[in-house]
Amino acid sequence: MTKERQKPAIHRVATVAQSRLFTIESVDLEFSNGVKRIYERMRPSGREAVLIVPIIDDSLILIEEYAVALEAYELGFPKGLIDPGETVFEAANRELKEEVGFGAERLQALSKLTMAPSYFSSKMNIVVAEGLYPEKLEGDEPEPLPVRRWPLANLMALLNEPDFREARNVSALFLVREWLVQQGRLAY
Repeated sequence: MTKERQKPAIHRVATVAQSRLFTIESVDLEFSNGVKRIYERMRPSGREAVLIVPIIDDSLILIEEYAVALEAYELGFPKGLIDPGETVFEAANRELKEEVGFGAERLQALSKLTMAPSYFSSKMNIVVAEGLYPEKLEGDEPEPLPVRRWPLANLMALLNEPDFREARNVSALFLVREWLVQQGRLAY
């Protein structure tokens, strides 16, 4: 068993920039060896998010959504923030209904991922949705999200799609592949 490392002491946290969506903090740290550094991070919100991998008729369901930072449409799985008071599965089912127009009878949590943890505290819950049935909820998307089906038999070919590059989506693809293999529904 490895010895737990001593975390750096936080001497000061200050807001250095703020927008409608983001607050950037400066964090003055002192490491156990006496070295002092100032780091910047997005203020932790405590809210988690969910990414849903919907499966229907031996196909994955993906959406095409505009990614403003890239100024391009990206192919990926439906996702969104977990609202206060919601469970991971309630949020997954709500986002699925809002973005894809389906509800799920069965939801399975696969993993919880972090993204750029040196800067963000956000956590993304990866959930598989099966037993899909038509049900649409009004969401906050500014335009309808085109839905695409992708055959499970050709799962890893998604990596060759030029608009399927976002790291959380790629991670979810590998996680769902392992899950399908463990269930005997997919071979390597």
